[in-house]
Amino acid sequence: MATKVVMEALSPTMEEGRLVKWNKREGEKVTKGDVIAEVETDKAVMELVARGDGVMRKLLAAEGDTRAVGDLLAVIGTPEENIDALIGGAPAKVGASSSSSASGSATATVSAPRLGNAAPTHQAPPSPEPPTEQPRHATEAGGRMRSSPLARRLASEGGLELGMVSGSGPGGRIVKRDIEAAMQRGSSAVRPSAERRAPSPASDFDDIPLTQLRKTIAKRLAESIGPVPTFYLTAEFDLSRVAEMRSAMAEAGDEYKVSFNDIILKATATALAQHPDVNAHWLGDRIRRFNRVHLGMAVAIPDGLITPVIFDADRKGLGEIARESRELAARARDRKLTPEEYMGSTFSVSNLGMFGIDQFTAIINPPEAGILAIGAVADVPVVKDGALGIAKHLRVTMSCDHRVIDGATGAKFLVTLRSMLENPLRLVF
Repeated sequence: MATKVVMEALSPTMEEGRLVKWNKREGEKVTKGDVIAEVETDKAVMELVARGDGVMRKLLAAEGDTRAVGDLLAVIGTPEENIDALIGGAPAKVGASSSSSASGSATATVSAPRLGNAAPTHQAPPSPEPPTEQPRHATEAGGRMRSSPLARRLASEGGLELGMVSGSGPGGRIVKRDIEAAMQRGSSAVRPSAERRAPSPASDFDDIPLTQLRKTIAKRLAESIGPVPTFYLTAEFDLSRVAEMRSAMAEAGDEYKVSFNDIILKATATALAQHPDVNAHWLGDRIRRFNRVHLGMAVAIPDGLITPVIFDADRKGLGEIARESRELAARARDRKLTPEEYMGSTFSVSNLGMFGIDQFTAIINPPEAGILAIGAVADVPVVKDGALGIAKHLRVTMSCDHRVIDGATGAKFLVTLRSMLENPLRLVF
């Protein structure tokens, strides 16, 4: 029984996906559960798995193609099956990268952070097609090439055919150094890629195709900066006591080490719990105030940013927030977050202090009513008790949706946040 491979939605916001890589070629054996391709969604690179056994009969999308949810990508079947009725007028061979959609669609339910394909269809009279010989490479159970997530990402970004790279890691696993070595050699495994920069004939400019993440960011920003009546509140906090507390915690052992950002996240969550008017969403015909604090944490990744969520952040201790923020940030950079990990925030924080930015304004992520922009912690001259000294200060700017948050409401929230950060022992009880 032939099986359709279709583009599926992995999140409520996904409308299309970009095919990053085929792990199976025409003629190769496919077993149910094999990872047959990698697809870039609007938030992450996910795995497309087979839901049927057979051979890869026809690939109907090229690496780099963008296809709408439900579009037909490939067909899996037995070598003797006639699949003409399934592929319709689709091309016999995969062509150049295109954003057009192939014929055929199907509906499926996603039950895990992996893509799948539709249920098997009918069996037709024989029409054999010869298998295509493929390069040999180390594979894991299920047919997936042994490679680290970082190696797969670097190969995709560099237009490198991963299956043509020899792995030097344990058991033939492909690791970062293998990708870098192949790129330096100018390996024949390097292939054209829609994601790579293509110089113009005159070399006056480069056209860079949009990734799915960048498309989503652009759409969300257009929904925010124009329609949302935004105002900004900036405050400067003294983090001298926070610095002292961090040093004392570090002296107690590695398990107690926390960053300035961890403390700021904890203080923000605690302040939000006391100000539900700020921990709110604008829903058009009503304002939703949340009784739980789910804090979005903006993380920069190579082609944009994503905001994983620390759920019930106000109820978690500093250590737990520190561990969770590190894990979420790492998964975000590897494009391995599941939809459940980046959806559902009630308020967000964006920190550019590690890049030496003193102060900036962040764009609200609708339907959230506010976002906090965190600058760098810096030593500044201060006058205290008539004497000149040095203190660690921090500037924060809060972007507020005026339909939800009034000026006084936002100011009161920042007063509470100041109290938390300038008296940080309140955060450990």
